[in-house]
Amino acid sequence: MAAHYDVLIVGGGIAGLSLAAALAGRCSVALLEAEQELAYHTSSRSARQLIPSYGPPVVQELTIRTLELLAAHDAESPEPVLTPRSFMLVGSAEDVAAEASGHMQPITVDRALELCPALVPGTFAAAGLDTGSFGCNAPLLLDRHRKRALAAGADIITGARVHSAQRLGSGWQVGAGAEGFEAGVLVNAAGAWADELAVISGVEKLGLQPYRRTAAIAAVDHSLPAATPMVAAADNSFYFRPEGRDVLISPSETVPSGPEDAQPRPGDVERLVETLNAVTSLGITAIRRAWTGLRTEAADGIPVAGFDAEAAGFYWLAGQGGYGFQTSAAMAELAANQILAGQEAAPADSQAADSPAADGPASRTAQALAATRWSIRR
Repeated sequence: MAAHYDVLIVGGGIAGLSLAAALAGRCSVALLEAEQELAYHTSSRSARQLIPSYGPPVVQELTIRTLELLAAHDAESPEPVLTPRSFMLVGSAEDVAAEASGHMQPITVDRALELCPALVPGTFAAAGLDTGSFGCNAPLLLDRHRKRALAAGADIITGARVHSAQRLGSGWQVGAGAEGFEAGVLVNAAGAWADELAVISGVEKLGLQPYRRTAAIAAVDHSLPAATPMVAAADNSFYFRPEGRDVLISPSETVPSGPEDAQPRPGDVERLVETLNAVTSLGITAIRRAWTGLRTEAADGIPVAGFDAEAAGFYWLAGQGGYGFQTSAAMAELAANQILAGQEAAPADSQAADSPAADGPASRTAQALAATRWSIRR
């Protein structure tokens, strides 16, 4: 006999786990993860930085709300998820101006060199600084969501790859692994596999595209002080930040990929090391480990959250791109409210106007994502 739940979430990364934690205790919830461990793919390969100035305005709004929610949880926890760590852009004046936002202030080259003495003078002409940025303890945050969901009664099932899903009556029947499940709402939080899950479910896919992004932990001759900002090239050619006595580095590539267990490609890290040894005095001596994650995006680059207008009870929580962690709490808050209310057909503006918390943070998040929500085949 199939197990029945109000909500069935497919995907055990940061999106699925944060939603499970937000819903648990308010309805019956199960989370299905295809791999044997949670957050195996992109969510375990994060740069672990939440940056209010990073991304389009919608993402920045989601980031601010996520920081508010995480800070509130940190205030009640013995170990914080967030640690202040500024974010600095460097490059040509044109590139820095194009990438900077209202959350980032221009600073002089001399000030940038003070903040990160490892930068070689003359290799950049302008800089911007976001002092509202935070480092994120991603494993701790994922585990916090997992524990919170389980404590509130959610079921989390790993090694359960979905192989069938169909809409029957007022709900969904799903086959995953060797088990069957029934639910009123099926949440697609499958990351790079979100379109594949849609096809399995008989739902039109959205054209979500995974992109590769590689990172590595490098041993260096000259360690960065712990207070050094995360530094990124404004032309998106690299970023680096302290990682203990080592340095986390990335070539910031955005290369289309299929959904897969992505691995570094030969030459990507080697070329990055050559670049960083030319523009910094880090003196990279070895690569301790390297990995590649997938950042899955919609065509407009905006995260997708909302019920599918043509498939009743099918909720999309996907397309977070490189903004998964920094938008996760706000996205989960919005998704949980929409799922519990069953708001599948009310225009976003009337929803905000009719809501008793129309001026609250969750409503601001809903308004920020309104255009995205109603682009889901309205």
